[in-house]
Amino acid sequence: MYGRRPLIAGLATVALLAGVTGAASAESSPAAGPTGDGAQALCKRAPKIDHRIDRALKRLQAGPGRRGSVARLEQRVANAKKAGHDEIATYLKDRLTFRTSLVTTLQQRQKDLKDVRTWCADHDNGAS
Repeated sequence: MYGRRPLIAGLATVALLAGVTGAASAESSPAAGPTGDGAQALCKRAPKIDHRIDRALKRLQAGPGRRGSVARLEQRVANAKKAGHDEIATYLKDRLTFRTSLVTTLQQRQKDLKDVRTWCADHDNGAS
């Protein structure tokens, strides 16, 4: 029916036109940045964020019987060392280091969020 040349020429034309219009539209409309700092939305979500942080800290600080706790992971590291599984112990120790730092990070976020909630109460939940 049709040869390959007209098909290739047609595809090249379409690609060329798409590239030209794409470049022109990218130049004419710059991306709009944020118009505010999102204070009102943050004030609205602060109770939910606080609940999530509390729940995560409760899990991390629980005893060895609770999945996801630091104590449970410490026990797993000790069990791997006792069994002579050095590679497993190293892997778990790295996870333990991260999980321990996560507790510190969440505690700091909890303090920061307390300040945010105070600010929200003083500024009509970010509306002013």
